[in-house]
Amino acid sequence: MQPATPAKPLPDDPAILLRTVQVQVLDTPEQRERAQQLLAADHYLGGVQAVGEQVHYAVSDAQGEWVAVLIFAAAAKHLRPRDQWIGWSDEQRRRRLALVVNNVRCLLLPERTVPNLGSVVLSRILARLSEDWQARYGHPVLVVETFVDPERFHGGVYRGSSWTELGLTKGHGRKARDYYETHERPKRLFARELVRNARRSLQAEHLKPALAAVEAKVPVRSTLKAAELESLSDHFRAVPEYRRRMGQYPLYALLGITACAYLAGAPRGQKDLAAFARRLSSRQRAALGVRRNARDEYPAPSQPTFSRMFAHVAEEEIEATLLRHQSQVRGAPAPEEIVVLDGKVPKHSGGLNVVTAVTAPGLHYLGCEVVADKSNEIPAVRALCERLELDGRLVSIDALHTQSETARQIVLEHGGDYVMTVKGNQPTVQAAVQAGVPDPASPFLPR
Repeated sequence: MQPATPAKPLPDDPAILLRTVQVQVLDTPEQRERAQQLLAADHYLGGVQAVGEQVHYAVSDAQGEWVAVLIFAAAAKHLRPRDQWIGWSDEQRRRRLALVVNNVRCLLLPERTVPNLGSVVLSRILARLSEDWQARYGHPVLVVETFVDPERFHGGVYRGSSWTELGLTKGHGRKARDYYETHERPKRLFARELVRNARRSLQAEHLKPALAAVEAKVPVRSTLKAAELESLSDHFRAVPEYRRRMGQYPLYALLGITACAYLAGAPRGQKDLAAFARRLSSRQRAALGVRRNARDEYPAPSQPTFSRMFAHVAEEEIEATLLRHQSQVRGAPAPEEIVVLDGKVPKHSGGLNVVTAVTAPGLHYLGCEVVADKSNEIPAVRALCERLELDGRLVSIDALHTQSETARQIVLEHGGDYVMTVKGNQPTVQAAVQAGVPDPASPFLPR
């Protein structure tokens, strides 16, 4: 074995080292292995198997000799002092935790250090940490945290780099991605904003567009309590069961899970619903009506279970249930409100175009109709009008539906009135309207 090349001596003037230190990201397995060996030899905690997103750094002098090793990785899930300092809610923390990172190791090599090296190293790295994270993981980071053992250190390096001490932890250490053990040695917690107003961004109702991708990667979950879920599922007990033997997943439980996913803003394909159901807690699944199995568990329905439900469930019964629930919660819509019919492709519809009827301005849901394949919204609107109570109501629809047959049905068959838009693609109708209908002096539709 070749003897190790002796390290080059430090400069006589420590200020030279502080001015010339260079920071590099450790990208190769060999570089990271060397960093782990140095940590094992000289850090009181030894090496670290970081979880999740992580960036390793080495800091070297002008001759390329390493003088420090630092590792940043996923932040701790639950830290009450940090969460109070940021000011975000539990759900915001769950969705935005990737914007916070933890300095899990900071080692100044004993034989290569000089006074103030720690503060200089931290300042250099923190100046680029967010950009490095962006380059590697496609998003920046806003806040950095770290733990200091009060029996060994006083945290002067961090305070000297403008970190804020937030208090003591409860004495738990991460052993795996989602597993913590008690070690009865509380640590001092320090944190620092990496960008201006970082905490304000993390506690905002909506993240800035540049940060929104972080939340988009986090699976949606339900935040409803068991009592709320039980009440939600109970409304679907009126929907007739399509099976002779319902087993562990009554229809009302499956519909309750689907409604719960809708309220949470989760995708609602069969595969998505199965994944959403798995993220529900056992208590939540029990509250929704899932029955206990032989192992005393409340299992999650599978994708085929949801597929069979969608193939057999009576859509009109579900709509009637939703309307009864709305009437119970909100009462009937005011008779003077306009009925607005509009076609959209909802976010989680799988590309289906759906015509929906709501009142304005109260936004009471009245019903919907899926546009048939290889058709358009005109027949769907007419079919939906057949199910609506339009007697004495004003119906508003866009220019596509400015059709004599649609107008006739609304007035003569359903007893309503209409407001239709006329555009230049119907020149004869447009000329007749301009000639026979006076221009209103002011808007007459409610805002």
